[in-house]
Amino acid sequence: MHPTTGQRRRSRLGVIAASALTLLATSLLGAVSAQAAQGCEVDYQVTGQWSGGFNANVEVTNLGDPIDGWTLAWAWPDGQRVTNLWSAEDQSSADAAKVESLGYNAKLMTGGSTSFGFGGSWAGANTDPTEFRLNGRLCDGTVGEPPAEWASAEEQVAAMQPGWNVGNTLDALGGETNWGNPLITEELLQTVKAEGYNSIRLPVTWDEFTGPAPDYTIAPERMERVAQVVDWALENDLQVMLNLHHDSWTWLQELPNDHDNVMAKFEAMWTQIAERFKDYPAALSFESNNEPQFTGDGADEAVGDTYNEALNLAFYDVVRNSGGNNDDRLLVLPSLKTNAEQPRLDSLKATIDGLDDEMIAATIHYYGFWPFTVNIAGFTTYNEQVQADLAAYFGRAGDTLVDNGIPVIVGEWAVFNYSHWSPERIEQGEMLKFFEDLQFQAREHGMTTMLWDAGQFLNRETLEWRDPYIAERLRTEVTSRSGTTSFDRIYLERSGAITDESLTLNRNGLEFEGLWHGDTELAEGTDYTVSGDTLTLTAAALTRLAGDRAYGVNAIVEARFSAGSPWRIYIKSNDRPVLSDATGTTTSFSIPTEFKGDNLATMEAGYADGTNAGPASWTPFQEFGHSFIYDYEAGTIILNTAFLDALREGEPATLTFHWWGGDTVTYTVTRTGTTVTGTAT
Repeated sequence: MHPTTGQRRRSRLGVIAASALTLLATSLLGAVSAQAAQGCEVDYQVTGQWSGGFNANVEVTNLGDPIDGWTLAWAWPDGQRVTNLWSAEDQSSADAAKVESLGYNAKLMTGGSTSFGFGGSWAGANTDPTEFRLNGRLCDGTVGEPPAEWASAEEQVAAMQPGWNVGNTLDALGGETNWGNPLITEELLQTVKAEGYNSIRLPVTWDEFTGPAPDYTIAPERMERVAQVVDWALENDLQVMLNLHHDSWTWLQELPNDHDNVMAKFEAMWTQIAERFKDYPAALSFESNNEPQFTGDGADEAVGDTYNEALNLAFYDVVRNSGGNNDDRLLVLPSLKTNAEQPRLDSLKATIDGLDDEMIAATIHYYGFWPFTVNIAGFTTYNEQVQADLAAYFGRAGDTLVDNGIPVIVGEWAVFNYSHWSPERIEQGEMLKFFEDLQFQAREHGMTTMLWDAGQFLNRETLEWRDPYIAERLRTEVTSRSGTTSFDRIYLERSGAITDESLTLNRNGLEFEGLWHGDTELAEGTDYTVSGDTLTLTAAALTRLAGDRAYGVNAIVEARFSAGSPWRIYIKSNDRPVLSDATGTTTSFSIPTEFKGDNLATMEAGYADGTNAGPASWTPFQEFGHSFIYDYEAGTIILNTAFLDALREGEPATLTFHWWGGDTVTYTVTRTGTTVTGTAT
C-alpha cells in the first residue's frame, strides 16, 4: 500500500505555526481543552546545612484552577537526595525528587498554598534546584492550559522512559493465565507506576480469539478485556504500547508461503484494533508486531527485510487511514527480529524515511551477548567481549536511527537465563553489571527501555518485587550510574586461614565513598584499604565479618559511591564441594552433592579423544539450565535429558564442574541405553 498520509504530514509540521501546533497537540491528546488551567509557584528554602546534610522547606502555591491531589517533582543539580520527608509522601528516585500530597493537604484552591519539609544529603555542593513541576506543569508563575505533552515522537518516546512489559499474560497461548501469571489487575498497574515506570508494553496475542476468513473477526470479549487493561493503565498515568505479539510466530511468519491470506488477516486485525481505539488519547501507541521473522525464502535475512517492510507499511496505512486520533498516533515499527545488526537497521531506516512521518518510532530488543545471557561456552562473567557487544549494539542503533531523528524503544531487555523459580544460572553480580551498563548505554544514546518481566521480577500474586535489591538497582539506574567491583563475592575457605582479599573498583565515573556493614561504616586503614582501583579487605575485618564461618553467606558489605545504588559484596565461607556416585536414567539423573557453601559457575564436558560431550558440541562448556542445573536445598546437581540423550553410547564422558569459590571437581558419566551411571573422580 502507498503511504500517502505520512508523506503529507512531515511537510505540514515543518511549516506549522505555533498556534496551529497547539491545536494539533490538542487533537493528539483528545479533550485536552476540557482540562483545568494550571499554574504554580514554589518557594524553596534551605533552613539548615552541615557537612553532608541539610534541611529544607518547600512552599507550593497553586495559581491555576483548584486541584485535588498533587505531585511536585524536580531534578537535583548536584546529586543531592531526600533522606526523610514530612507533610508529604516521598516518591523520589535517584537524581529525580518527587513528592506527593497526603490526604489532608491534597486539595489546593486557586491561590492556596501548602508546605512540606525534608532532610537531605549532599556532597560537593548544595545548589538549589531551579525547575519545579506541579502535576507535570512547570512552576514559572504563569497560568494556562496544560501544554501539549509531546510535540514529536522523540518527546513522546522520551516520556515513556522507563517502561515495563506485562509479559506472558495477554500474550500467553491458551489464555491470560495459561503461562502461570494471574489476571492483570488495576492494582498491578498501580504497583508498576509506583515503582517509577512511566509506560507499559502490553503484548497481546490475538489469533486464538480471531474468527475465520474473510472477516477474521476478533471476539468482542477479547477486545474489551484488552481495552479494560489499557483504560486502567491510562487512568494511572502510564503510557501504553499495544501490539500483535506471538501472532508473529504462530501465523505471520508464513507470509512468504501464503502471502495474500496472511496479509489479509494482518490488515483485518489492525483494522479492528485501530477502530476500537481510534478515539483514545495519544498516550496509547501501536506496535506493528513482535520480533518479526519468516519461513520459506524469508528465512534469508535480506529477503526477510522486504517482508518485514511489507507488514510495517500495511500496518501504517491501516492505522493512519482509520480516523480519529490515529491520524497522528505514535506508531512503532520493528526491525526484522527486532535486531540491531547494521543491515536490519539500514532497512528499517529506509522504511521510516520513506514514510516521512514525524510520529514514527523504531523498536529493537536486547538480551545481551548470547553466550553470556544463557551461560554457555564459558561466558560466566560480564567480560570485555560481552560489554563490547552491548556497546556496539546500542551504538549502531543510536548512530543509524536516533542521531537521524528516529526515536528508539528497546521494547524488551533482560537476560534469557534469569528466573525467580530456578537456581542462579547467571551469577547475580555479573548480571547486575550488565543491567547497569545497558541502562547507561540507553541513556547515552537517548533510547527508552522496557524491561521484559514475565513474573521473574514482580510477583504478580503478592504485588511485591521478588528481590528488592534488584528492583532498587533497576529503578536507580534509569537515571544514574552505579559503581561495582570486579566480583561481588569473597569466598573464605572454611578449613584455611583468613588472609587479606582484594577486589577491583569499577567506579563508572563516580567517587568511592567507603564500605558499610549494615549501618556501621567500616574503617579505612584497619578494615580496608584503597590503592588506586584496588580495594583490599583486611584479614582482621574478614575474620570479624565471617563470624562462626558457617557455610554460605556470613555477612553482606556494601560499597557505596557518590551516586547510584550501593554494591553488595557477599562474604561467604566454603570448602571444596564433594560429589558422590549415582545411577539413574536418561529421564532422571541426579548427582548427590555436598555444596559446602560454594556455588556452581559452569560445567565442562568432554571425551577422552578430546571432543566435546553434550548437545552444544561446538563448545566444551554446556548451557546452564539446558544441559545441567542444581538444587542447592536437595543437595543435587541434575543432568538434564537434553544432555544425557546426547552422550555417546557406552563411552565415558568427563565432567568438570567449575565453582565460583575457585575449585574444580571432575566426575564421569556413562550412558548405556537409557541407563546412566556416574562416578566421582
